Amino acid sequence: MQAKRKLPIGVQTFREIREEGYYYVDKTAYALRLAEEGKHYFLSRPRRFGKSLFLDTLKELLFEGNRKLFEGLAAHGYEGWSVRHPVVRLSFASGTYSLTERLEASVLAQLADIAEELGVGVRHDTGPERFRHLLAALHRHTGVRTAVLVDEYDKPILDALETPEIAKTNRDYLRGLYGTVKDADAHIRFSFFTGVSKFAKVSLFSDLKDLIDITIDPDFAALCGYTDADLDAVFAPELEGLDRQAIREWYNGYGWLGEETVYNPFDVLLLFRRRVFDAHWFETGTPAFLIPRLLSRGFSTPDMERMGGTNALLSAFDVDRIAIEALLFQTGYLTIVGQEQRRGRPYYRLGYPNREVRQSLNESLLQAMLPDEAFAATGDNALVELLRKGDLEGVEAFFRSLFAGIPYNWHVNNEIGDYEGYYASIFYSCFMAAGLEVRAEDATSRGRLDAAVTCDDRVYLFEFKMVAADPDGSALAQLRARRYADKYRATGLPIHLIGVEFSREERNLAAFEVAMA
Repeated sequence: MQAKRKLPIGVQTFREIREEGYYYVDKTAYALRLAEEGKHYFLSRPRRFGKSLFLDTLKELLFEGNRKLFEGLAAHGYEGWSVRHPVVRLSFASGTYSLTERLEASVLAQLADIAEELGVGVRHDTGPERFRHLLAALHRHTGVRTAVLVDEYDKPILDALETPEIAKTNRDYLRGLYGTVKDADAHIRFSFFTGVSKFAKVSLFSDLKDLIDITIDPDFAALCGYTDADLDAVFAPELEGLDRQAIREWYNGYGWLGEETVYNPFDVLLLFRRRVFDAHWFETGTPAFLIPRLLSRGFSTPDMERMGGTNALLSAFDVDRIAIEALLFQTGYLTIVGQEQRRGRPYYRLGYPNREVRQSLNESLLQAMLPDEAFAATGDNALVELLRKGDLEGVEAFFRSLFAGIPYNWHVNNEIGDYEGYYASIFYSCFMAAGLEVRAEDATSRGRLDAAVTCDDRVYLFEFKMVAADPDGSALAQLRARRYADKYRATGLPIHLIGVEFSREERNLAAFEVAMA
């Protein structure tokens, strides 16, 4: 029987993992392939996906030749152990860059430390010039070219997004710094940039024409993260006593067009330590700008169920222009769930990766949309019990009470505005935060059903509308006329039709009509 090992929670150093007996999911075959097929690479992945550990693996394998660390791994047969390369590794993971001078100070300090460690002097008092000089000096000093590894390349910009002028200043500084890689190409053996976001190439890498983006690439889709096979082979001793299917539903589901989806490593490791299913990754620090930015764009929860875009749109991330689709995809709150061709180009359909993200994000949205955080945090349990019992009078009372508790000026001040999407979003987010099975904007042969909610042995079909005059009649009449229930009859479960109408004047439910299908 496989023996238990230490869980590498927060360990980002390959040497420590191998020497101290931690679990390790072998990614060394990817490292070899990168070195063999190209020179300059870029990878975007959400936070806590193992990007820093992979950079350290690259350093130990390809450039520092520490063969002993790779015994038993895919790269052990590598033949280039005798060639060593100096490594310039820049990391912006630990600093805070909400003030412009901190970025320049960090770069100068890091370059000075690297120069001292590798035995060369430093010149120049600005980052790009010192970087360029260091690369040339290392080439002269060692006779071989340097590897450049940049971790969290985008953090100085993300830290300052709430103050756009500082974010732009940091972005322009980094453009000059990263442009040095092109100018010093003759002194560079390999470069790899990694971070959370994918800024438009014109913003940061306009000079690096040969930069290979492997963010959406089937060959490298599992470069970071764990596959199902990894869990069964590497972490078999930790699986005992845990529901294997529940692990998949809670934490698997991230896709970058590989044959398999992957797990966020942080989630899996925390599950194995705590033995509790919870929002381990989500709770480690959702970006402060995410929820306010969603609401300020008039975003509604059902939008999550029908988002998608081309590669260009999913890469449209900059200080001046942040597409919601790109923001949610790059930060890991949506992932690729399918692909199709539109006008000769791939179009990627997006969706929630797993239960953790679906529930946690909707809890956060509820807390932002409702003034009473305590109610938003505890009301979901009451809602589930009402739906389990089929108590639709109780469900109506639940939502009437909820809307009645929203002060009048909340509608005025709340950025999401006073419109149907706001009211419908509260319904959707309540259902999803409660962990219910929800299909929003579900397509049928007769139109799109607003929401289908399954709770134990019952199906609830919802239609939402404002109480204004409508040629289709009431919300319940529309549910019946379009025969939305037909799609769900095969389940054999009781089907409840619920037409919900909102009053703009009363700022509450105007109608809550129910019927059996």
